[in-house]
Amino acid sequence: MLSFIFYVALVVEAMTAALAAGRRKMDWFGVCVLACVTALGGGSARDILLGHYPLTWVGNPYLLLLVCAAALFTIAIARVVDKLHWPFLLLDALGLVVFTIIGCNVALEMGHPPLIVIVAGMITGIVGGILRDVLCNDVPLVFSGELYATVSIVTGAIYFFGLQFGFNSEFVISAAMAVGFSLRVLAIVLKWEMPKFVYDKDLR
Repeated sequence: MLSFIFYVALVVEAMTAALAAGRRKMDWFGVCVLACVTALGGGSARDILLGHYPLTWVGNPYLLLLVCAAALFTIAIARVVDKLHWPFLLLDALGLVVFTIIGCNVALEMGHPPLIVIVAGMITGIVGGILRDVLCNDVPLVFSGELYATVSIVTGAIYFFGLQFGFNSEFVISAAMAVGFSLRVLAIVLKWEMPKFVYDKDLR
């Protein structure tokens, strides 16, 4: 189940990145690059930081083909995809928690301590979106008050400590996904945001 949602999340991230590229009038190569960075960037950053080789997409090259195919397909149906705002938000929320759990698993298998496990999960979940926004010359969404990284941290913490307390892994995965997904959806609906630091004092 986790693997299936992972592939769905990759496709969704690729399609949203393709739309972002289209709004900035990028060529087809740019569309594919932005899609790959968005969908695979978080896992790549995690693997590089942890020294986990080969990178996920290097070990599984078909992931590049899947992401590029989703991006190019989006070009053909862009007008339809652009109208599916809520379904994509929900799938993105689901992808966030799944990427987080997968990232935590990689760090766990390498024997890292709790903090690194949770941070690895967060990196997997959010870095792709950060790279997308930077390449699009935008302030990353995750730095603009969106309750996104926090959801990833909560998901990772539930997953890690649930396993440490000896609960069944399937139960822990389900619980982490349910809490993380619900928290993200509530944040979208109720417009929950992180406190912002605003400093605009005139220093002249």
